[in-house]
Amino acid sequence: MSHAHGLATPVTSRPGKALKGRLRVPGDKSISHRSMIFGLLSIGETRVEGLLEGDDVLRTAEACRALGATITREGPGSWRIVGVGIGGLTEPAGVLDFGNAGTGSRLMMGVAGSHPITTTFDGDASLRKRPMRRILDPLVKMGVTVVSEAEGGRVPLTLRGPRETIPITYETPAASAQIKSAILLAGLNSPGQTTVIEREATRDHTERMLRHFGAKVDVKPHGEDGRAITLQGQPELRGSTVVVPTDPSSAAFPLVAALITPGSDIILEGVMMNPLRTGLITTLLEMGADIERLNEREEGGETVADLRVRTSRLKGVTVPAARAPAMIDEYPVLAVAASFAEGTTRMQGLHELRVKESDRLAAVAAGLAEAGVQHEIVGDDLIVQGGNGKVRGGGKPVATHLDHRIAMSFLVMGLAAQEPMTVDDGAMIATSFPTFIPLMRELGATIQD
Repeated sequence: MSHAHGLATPVTSRPGKALKGRLRVPGDKSISHRSMIFGLLSIGETRVEGLLEGDDVLRTAEACRALGATITREGPGSWRIVGVGIGGLTEPAGVLDFGNAGTGSRLMMGVAGSHPITTTFDGDASLRKRPMRRILDPLVKMGVTVVSEAEGGRVPLTLRGPRETIPITYETPAASAQIKSAILLAGLNSPGQTTVIEREATRDHTERMLRHFGAKVDVKPHGEDGRAITLQGQPELRGSTVVVPTDPSSAAFPLVAALITPGSDIILEGVMMNPLRTGLITTLLEMGADIERLNEREEGGETVADLRVRTSRLKGVTVPAARAPAMIDEYPVLAVAASFAEGTTRMQGLHELRVKESDRLAAVAAGLAEAGVQHEIVGDDLIVQGGNGKVRGGGKPVATHLDHRIAMSFLVMGLAAQEPMTVDDGAMIATSFPTFIPLMRELGATIQD
């Protein structure tokens, strides 16, 4: 079943036996999106191994095809891209439909908007609610024309690129790797230097991959926690090989499931350990989690490790707002872990959760309420009162609002709660973790769809 036919697919998880075994979660979504985009913008052939073949990434691949790339799937996770180079994009014949892909759509606005072509972006009902104005504002400064847009700078929207993109220096209004990346990708097709200033450092996959493909990028500290990233425009990017490490945001779900399900002991293989992506692991260790790093190594320009995770008695902590950029997608499942902890967990500065696939802050709070977990939202802080290892669960089906991370988080909760948990729809889990249910079942989880 899929949303194309308007049919929801409820999914239920039940408390049961301990989780045991080894698991390799799919490739990282952020790097998968970028490998397609850099393949498009490079001269020659790019080969990608371990690509996340979720719907979001496949939408980005289709957009790259529409802009001129030749893209071939050669086996599971193995893809070949022949690019057209910076400046070589062709005007797409139709609308670029990104489905639920916020990352893909925003990054591609920087790519297509910086070329002298007209491009229309659209997506599903969830994407149509997400604000794009903070991507469009810097692009307009670079010479991009917003031909049309839905109310509030949302998709569907149409961009027309300038004859020559203007290099800018831009301080991002929020800690967002998507804003930064859209500007840097647009800066590739402008003469001179484009600089992005961040008050808080965000995930740096774009900068790493720019270098990997041959661009000149200079990163300097800025202020207390920020960075200034300067890109030399109009490089010639050369096709390359990308090995996609596993996604720490996807690993978060079996990781938390093992921590809260009694008697569990699992190994998660090859999880990316980029320090700008490991905020959840840092937080869980502070809460007393038994997480052991094994076999640390390099894969695809990123440090990875196998993680051994065992059931743990967790205690509540305060999570500082400064950690948000390193774990922005993991707060829903952290709220689940906090529900089983002893004491109070306060997650500070979660404004960014309000503009994700859904208002994730409101969606998490509603799910906690259905499970009988005491909580409150104070400003942009989420405060969860732990249940000392016991959570009632049950309640009405949790409303996912077409948000894959809300769905997976509350299915994890149901594995350790006293009563089963149902989410109203699991179809959109395929956007980031298409094998979530079968892989969790392999570890011993009881999940019925």
